[in-house]
Amino acid sequence: MENWIIEMMEQFGYLGILLLIAIENLFPPIPSEVILTFGGFMTTRTDLTPLGVIVVATLGSVIGAIILYYIGRILDVERLEKIVDRWGKVLRVKKEDLHRADAWFDKHGNKAVFFCRMVPLIRSLISVPAGMSGMKLTPFLIYTTLGTIIWNTILVMLGTTLGDRWEDIVAFMDVYSNIAYAIIAIIIVIVLILYLRRFRKK
Repeated sequence: MENWIIEMMEQFGYLGILLLIAIENLFPPIPSEVILTFGGFMTTRTDLTPLGVIVVATLGSVIGAIILYYIGRILDVERLEKIVDRWGKVLRVKKEDLHRADAWFDKHGNKAVFFCRMVPLIRSLISVPAGMSGMKLTPFLIYTTLGTIIWNTILVMLGTTLGDRWEDIVAFMDVYSNIAYAIIAIIIVIVLILYLRRFRKK
């Protein structure tokens, strides 16, 4: 996959970066770390500039995030309530659980969107619950853009600084991603354990 990404960027430049980042938001397994750090490296060998790479990468991220946001709007709480009415007993989920999660996002949504844009995997998926919770588009775009700019700037500038050694950053980001995935998995397990304990008590 890395070879395909690199070929796309070398052939299409800014347009290739924009398209790849937009696709990466929709399909998280595509590594943004490779796109951004190699994009930074390309600024040392081509006419591309760090600012230009950051701008088009941010635009691509926002485009992908908006698509996922509107998917979340389609899967709003009311639709999920209908699913819970039908499958709630099987899924062990109640309407109260949906409302609790929705209330949490209403309260912490801005911070969640901002910080999650810098966490692998979640950085893309956070757009869906933002849409589901009915978060207004303007603050969603503001916090998505701010978080994305920070993430993109760091990786692009690292790629620019290290030049030929840009792959060292990819290796480091693999470690960072694995740690993030492990933490996410632990949180999911803890939530499931707490939920099962509560269910057994009832």
